[in-house]
Formats: sequence, C-alpha cells, structure tokens
Amino acid sequence: MTPPQRVPIFPILTVNFVGALGFSIVMPSLVFLVTRFGGNALVFGLMGATYSFFQLIGAPLLGRWSDRYGRRRILLLSEFGTLASWAIFLLAIALPALPLASIDSPLLGAFTLTVPLAVLFLARALDGLTGGDVSIANAYLADISDEHDRSANFGRMAVATNLGFVFGPAFAGLLGTVGRGDVLSVIAALLISALACLIIVFGLPDTTPCVLSADPERVNVRKLFGQEHKQCFTMRAASKLSVAEILALPSMKLLLALYFLVFFAFNLFYVAFPVYAATGIRWSLLEIGVYFAVMGLMMALVQGPVLARISERWSERQRVLGGSVVLAASFPFFASGSTPMIYLGTALLAVGNGVMWPSLLAILSGMTDRSVQGAVQGFASSAGAVASIAGLLLGGALYQWLGSGVFLFSAALIAACFALSLRIVPMPTQGTEPSAG
Repeated sequence: MTPPQRVPIFPILTVNFVGALGFSIVMPSLVFLVTRFGGNALVFGLMGATYSFFQLIGAPLLGRWSDRYGRRRILLLSEFGTLASWAIFLLAIALPALPLASIDSPLLGAFTLTVPLAVLFLARALDGLTGGDVSIANAYLADISDEHDRSANFGRMAVATNLGFVFGPAFAGLLGTVGRGDVLSVIAALLISALACLIIVFGLPDTTPCVLSADPERVNVRKLFGQEHKQCFTMRAASKLSVAEILALPSMKLLLALYFLVFFAFNLFYVAFPVYAATGIRWSLLEIGVYFAVMGLMMALVQGPVLARISERWSERQRVLGGSVVLAASFPFFASGSTPMIYLGTALLAVGNGVMWPSLLAILSGMTDRSVQGAVQGFASSAGAVASIAGLLLGGALYQWLGSGVFLFSAALIAACFALSLRIVPMPTQGTEPSAG
C-alpha cells in the first residue's frame, strides 16, 4: 500500500451539483421542444428511454475503467460526452422542422418524426453512452468514505444533486419569460458542462480504490459542508467481478431488485408528469420551472439536515422501510388536477425519497469491497437503466391511455419496494482500516 493521501469530499460534490444544474436547466423546456417538433407523450418517453438504453451499454464499461484507470479521467471522459451532446442538442434546435414520418394510431397516438427530433435522439444517445458519471461519482464517494460517515456522505451527494435541481429549473423558468428561452437553456447547459470539465481537470483529486484509515471526527463548519478530509491508502491489483460474481454477493439480488423498482416507479412519474403539466393542466414553462425548483429544494432539505437527524436514530434498513411508505403515499396526490394537492404530494415525495434513496445507496456500497465499487455501481446503474427504459416507454404509453392514472402505478411499485425491504438483513461492519505498523 502506498502512503496515505488526504482526499477532500467537496470537489466531487461540486461536480455532481454542476452536472445536475446543466441537465435541470433544459429539463423543463424539453417537453415543449418535443411537442413543438411534432412529438407526443410517447415520443417524450422514447427520448428518455434512448438515453437510458445507451447508458445501459456505457455505464458498466465506464465503471470498470474507473476501477482500473482511476475515477477522475473516466469521469472527465463522461463529461466530455455530455458536452458534445449539448452541442448536438443546440444544432437540432437550429434545424428546420422537416417531416420524416407521420404516425396516427389508437395505440401510439398521433405524432410526426421531424429532422430536429431525430437529431435530439442522437444527442440523447451520445449522452447516455457516456453517462456513467453518476455511478463513477458514487464509486468515488465510496472510495473516500468510511463506515461511520457513509450514509452522511451519500446524503451530501444527494443534497448537491438536488441543489442543482433547485437552481436549474428556477433559472429555466426565468429564461422562459424571455423569447427563445429553450435555446438559451441549452446554451446555458453547454457552458455549465464545460465548467464541469474544468472542475474535474483542475479541482478534483484522482483516487483509485482505497481503504481509509481511522480519522477523528471533528464537528465544525468544514464538516457541515462536506469538506472534511480522510486518510486514504490505495490498493493495488483490484480484482475483477463477472456479472455472476456480482449477483452472488450477499443480498445483491435483493438490492438490485429494489434499485430497479425505484427507478421504474420514478421514470413512470418523470415521463408522465411533465406532459401532464404542459398539456393536461396547462402549466407554462415558468410554472413547470418553479415546480421542479421547489421539488429540488424540498429534497435538498430532507437529504441534508433531516436525513442527518434521522440517521442518528434509525438504521439504514429502517430508513429504507419508512421512506418507502411515505414515498408510496405521495404518488396518488399527483392524479389530482389541484395545484395545492400536487405540491402536497411533492412534499411527501421529497421526504420519502430523501430518506430512502441515500440509505439504499449506502447499504449497496457497504455490501461491496472498495476495490470493485466501480464495477458494482456500474452494474447497479445498468439495472437502473433497464428500469428507466421500461418506465419511460411504459409511462408514455400509459399516459396516452390513462392520463394521470399512471401515477397510481408508481405508488404500487414503491409499495412493492417496502415489502421487499423487509428482507434486508443488516450486514456486520467490516474492518477496513489498515493495521498498525
């Protein structure tokens, strides 16, 4: 083992925040772009599924590369892919809306595939192929977190992500009040992605899979903002895991099933709600931007101070169970056309997801040796990508048939998560600290 190095947490949180900020600026206007260029709810779901399908291909490979070549350089490769995809996205908006094919059927609905839509699909495919940034960031965080603060650090990562989803939609809403707000949103996303590349190159220390030494806990403002440092010993000759070996890890099949169901439920919601908001209850771009900003703020508050307090009293398993109950109860509120009821459901969603999801990630990372975190996180991302493809495709189709009734499917899936979570067996703490001398 090499001598210890001091590894800061704040840079990876910044990268995650900037990445979420870039996507969330475009997210509110994406449904308007799709419908303007001839698409419908099904096409909107297909566009999201395109990203997830190509992420299914790229995420495991990028995760394994990060185990072998280091997290930073593969994270940079992923961010370059995102930068290129936004450039293609911007090109699509500038193209004339020439029709390529028209569909009108009871099953698929009525839509027209135009040149800009086809190029938008290409952009989402490229972003998905290089879209291993979340799993690599999770593996990086697992590298530099010890057993005691793993849940807190994953909570901080979730806060960083959700803060991006606060400022991004709010900024998108402001851009929506001026002419061509959709174009300005994509330009902003392009510039933010370039900023993320610079942060990775100049601000993110590289890390290979490591084992952390004991480090006294100190309560101060640096800890509050996730800037504490950990002593890290790098490990050589990290082993490789096949798919069968990953599935053979303790409780891995159960955890991946939970991972799948959560992604499936949320993607039913994420494809249906923007279309429902834009075409069903006729919200404007500003209203949609404000809504997603409020949702992100709620989630950030829950996954910050609320999760920290709950973590002191509840185990990770208890937090997954309790969070899944609240999350399942939130989705039926979205079936109402009432704005106050929708925001009440959003508050419940923020509490349920904010308590459950970081805890589930912490359990997953705790089941795995640090030397293969990238492979396992990449495999988990693949499970999430499969669920995303199914959820996005089925969500668009279900919305065409059932309208807001699709949200009840999400509630049922999360209720199934609660039932499965009862089978989670707490794992004994593994000693990962290097021996003295």
